[in-house]
This record gives sequence, C-alpha cells and structure tokens, in this order.
Amino acid sequence: MVADMLVILRDVQDPRDFTARHDLGEMLFLALCGLLCGEKTCVDIADFASAHEAEFREVLSLRHGTPSHDTLSQTLRLLDPQALERALRACLCAMGHRLRAGGVLSVDGKALRRAYEAGQSHMPPVMVSVFDGLTRLSLAQSRAGAGGEAEAARALLGSLVVKGCTVTADALHCRPDTATVIRKGGADYVLGLKTNQPKLYAAAEAAFARAKAVPSHTVQDEGHGRVVRRMAHVMAAPADAKTLLPGLSAFGRIVSVRQVAGGREEVHTRYFVLSRRLTPGRFAMLVRAHWGIENHLHWTLDVIFHEDDARSRKNYAPENLALLRRLARNIMEAHPSDLPIRKKMKHASWSKDYLFNVFTHVR
Repeated sequence: MVADMLVILRDVQDPRDFTARHDLGEMLFLALCGLLCGEKTCVDIADFASAHEAEFREVLSLRHGTPSHDTLSQTLRLLDPQALERALRACLCAMGHRLRAGGVLSVDGKALRRAYEAGQSHMPPVMVSVFDGLTRLSLAQSRAGAGGEAEAARALLGSLVVKGCTVTADALHCRPDTATVIRKGGADYVLGLKTNQPKLYAAAEAAFARAKAVPSHTVQDEGHGRVVRRMAHVMAAPADAKTLLPGLSAFGRIVSVRQVAGGREEVHTRYFVLSRRLTPGRFAMLVRAHWGIENHLHWTLDVIFHEDDARSRKNYAPENLALLRRLARNIMEAHPSDLPIRKKMKHASWSKDYLFNVFTHVR
C-alpha cells in the first residue's frame, strides 16, 4: 500500500536543516511515482507532480504544495545514498523477497554515461548491482568508489545472506579477495577467466589441452540469420591450480561456434573458474543465466527508463536517481500483470488508480 511505502521512505534520514518545508518521504514518493510513470529528470518529475497535485493529495498531505524542480534536485544532491539503499532493501523485505538456496546471483557494473563531472566524460560513475536471476529483482546496488567495481561488488556481497546461492560474474571479479568473500558467505561461484589472471588462465588452457575426454553439453540457438552452437565442458582443477584461487574446484569452458551468412564459422572459446564441479548442463545454464542482469536489468534501465540519457551530475544526485530507478523497476517487475514494464508504466501514467495499485505488492 502507499502508506507502507511512505513509512519506508520516511525512514531515510533527512539531510536538510530545520527550514525545509517539504516532507522528505513525500518528495521521494513523488520522485518514485514520476519514474514509475516514465519521467526522466527532476524538471519532469516536478511538472508531473504539479499537474497531478489533486490526485496526490488523496494519499499525501502536501502542506506546502508540490516541490519545485530545484528543491527536488538539491535534496537528491544532499541525500545520503546509503540511507536510500537501506530503504530499497526494506522494500524488498516488504515484498517478501528471500534468497533461496540454489538461486543465481549475477554481479555486474553499469556506467551512468552522462552523469560525469565536468571534464571527466571518460570516467562516468559506475553503479554495481547484484541481480537475482530467479525473481528478476535488483537486490543491492552501490556506486563504485576509489576501489573500483570489484571492491564495491565485494561490499555488496558481504552485506547479503548468500548461503546456498551461486554467484556469477565476469573476469573483472575473478580474484582471490572476491572469491574469499563469496565462499565465506557460503555461496559458490562461476567466474569468467581471462588473461588478467595469467597463471590461472594458463592452468585452465593446459588442463583442457591435456584432457583426453571431457564431459560436454551442447546447446544450439537459431535466429537473426545465424546459428550458434555452444559446447560446455567441465573438468576438475589440478591440485597445483587450486592454490591460485580460494575455493577453486573445477575449470569450465564454453566453445561457441557461430555460423553466419555464407556458411562462414566463427569460433570463440571462454574459460571459467568454479568452486564446485558441476555437470556441463548445469554449468551452461549458469553461464547463460548471468546475462539476465544485462537483458532484464541494464537493458530495461537504458531503453525504458532512459538512464544513459540522464544528465544529473552533481554530488549524490546521479547515484540517488539511479537507486530510485532500480526501485521503480523492482516495483514494476513485482506487479503480477503480464504486461511488459513499458506498458505498465504507460498505464500508471494514464490512471491514478493503476499507479497506486502497483504499491499494493509492497506490503
């Protein structure tokens, strides 16, 4: 219900002084509603709130009317992102979300391409997310700091109860400290392996080169004018390789053969490190499942919420708006309607009742 959401948002610590006129929880609720209805900037959100003030007064007090875009922008610039992230996790708890043993948690970063400071277009901020492939919900997210994306990922994984799950990530996260955090939490890992870990990569190549018969699983996909055949192999890691990465148990390999127009074939081989020796079929499924974070989270944020076009750059505003977008996406994803998120957002913008109804699944 709307009241439950307001309770969660009002728990965020207000960074403003005693002269502030607008209730912080109501402002965050208006910003969230604006994003749920397809608005993109603080100016858009303020105009949306003003145009629907009468409807919002049914659930909000709005003692001083709706806030201006300057007020919204300044508040988001000052607001502590960690406090807002705690509110997002409270929403997940309110949705009854619990990690299940055997679940797949994908970790990846996404650049906020237009949120860079002046003169730093080559260094846009990066939001790191942990994505539950089972429920398609974004569980935790934070901005990568001076320690980079890997350090932010370790902090997020350390803050979650991941026991019994499998964490998937690309080669950036294939490092001893990340593997230690995952195993300490009671989870397994399937991590991409590239030449950023030269000894480990060489050990994987040599192990598969020496092997005479390795169990395999083949999957073939057709579409868009091409045929792709993927062969998954898993083998136990040699004893000397296990000292290179905490918890290492096996190496995985995916050989992709893509047939394009004209019958030409392109072969691409990828290696992985595994903390548990899986069947080739299970391994192939986990590697494929990792792309859910790109297809269901990052794609939605870019194409539907237009995150790459967002130009808020100052202080904490880019990060706070990114957190609110992820909360809005989670709410729409949790709504039981079979409509795609884009159509749900359109219905929310057309109908006050539909907009308030989406919050009934946050309770």
